[in-house]
Amino acid sequence: MQVVVDKDVCLGAGNCVRTAPDVFDQDEEGFVELLDDNPPSELDEDLLLARRLCPARAITVNEA
Repeated sequence: MQVVVDKDVCLGAGNCVRTAPDVFDQDEEGFVELLDDNPPSELDEDLLLARRLCPARAITVNEA
């Protein structure tokens, strides 16, 4: 799956980092940092959960 984040709408809640720490991190200001825009398929469930849990809807996941 291809992952895209919109840092401009991120609220810094951190749900994505707690859900998929191999894919997401937070910068010094607490906003989302994308570590891997094309993570392995083993993380698909975590990515979809992170997208659902994002209060700002800053995460887009596109299936390949």
